[in-house]
Amino acid sequence: MFGGFGVPELVLIFLLVLLLFGAKKIPGIARGLGEGIRNFKGGLKEGEEKGRLDDPAEGPREDRDR
Repeated sequence: MFGGFGVPELVLIFLLVLLLFGAKKIPGIARGLGEGIRNFKGGLKEGEEKGRLDDPAEGPREDRDR
């Protein structure tokens, strides 16, 4: 399923997380993890766009337009 993890392993991991953090904190942890992943993807996308606009091999953008 997920990298060699089956349903029993995922249930065990979920129960361990539930015991460690408690039911009230899990939504906040998941929200923070989701925001972190979203920021990471946005940073990658921004880096790709900036890399295409300012390719060091082509020189500064102002020089290319002349």
